Amino acid sequence: MLRKTAIFGLAFLFIMTAFTGCLSSDDEDEEIQKEKFIIAYEVKEDYENPDENPQVMADYLAKELDMDVELYPITSEGAIIEALRFGNAHIAFMDGAAAWIGWQQYGLDALAADQKSDGRTYYDAHAVVLKDSEMATAYLDDDETTDPFSLLAGKTSCHTGWLKSAVMLLLMDFLIGNGYANVVGFPNDI
Repeated sequence: MLRKTAIFGLAFLFIMTAFTGCLSSDDEDEEIQKEKFIIAYEVKEDYENPDENPQVMADYLAKELDMDVELYPITSEGAIIEALRFGNAHIAFMDGAAAWIGWQQYGLDALAADQKSDGRTYYDAHAVVLKDSEMATAYLDDDETTDPFSLLAGKTSCHTGWLKSAVMLLLMDFLIGNGYANVVGFPNDI
């Protein structure tokens, strides 16, 4: 009896949801049809610099494009990719690593890049070691046969962010590409 009631309830639910599109008013249809430009952006509660506030950019774009511009709040790099992937946003702002993953996995493309005050659209990664370490000595000894990177074996490294372009992906690309680190698992699984 309980099973028949559950099946009947599910069937009724499916039938009722089939008619939901037919029950809206003309006003609701106009609102749905009004196109919005949606930007996935990490929205913070307090912006110290107004130039960093995404709402300022959204307001500017709304005026220039003469259309509604809405922010789609996200909380992580993965959420940015998913917002684009599932059509919840038209564009998004993300770190180079997230952009690379989006490009590799879902065919996303870059539309623009942040330009630094000196005109660059990129930044460099830096590795820091203690000045009296064997790696620093090997790097500074002007001996081409000394390889400071080979001295990294067995060492623990520290990075400012997981899957960040300058601190993880570029470093791992260098180490793997030069044979200092091996890929564990499937080579194409990021």
